Amino acid sequence: MDFLPGTASLVEEVDKRLMVTLRDGLKLFGTLRSFDQFANIVLEDTKERIYIEDQKSYGERSVGIRLIRGENVVLLGEIVSLISFQTPFFIFFIFFSFSFE
Repeated sequence: MDFLPGTASLVEEVDKRLMVTLRDGLKLFGTLRSFDQFANIVLEDTKERIYIEDQKSYGERSVGIRLIRGENVVLLGEIVSLISFQTPFFIFFIFFSFSFE
């Protein structure tokens, strides 16, 4: 696999399930459908995950299609099931992150 600079690295992630963490702490899970040169992304079948106080339990709500501005993305990673789709355990491969200071 060759390294692609900048947002071109997102080409390989189109049509894959991703976890996206935003600057405000919001965590979204969805299928990447599109992106542009500014790293703005479109997620389909998106679920917003809301963690409850202790960070060990959470709730999810479906939010449909989301357009996310690239400058708000802190972390982006593919979701891969460890055993099967019936188990709740996931591995996150982080391939793209931003640093804002």
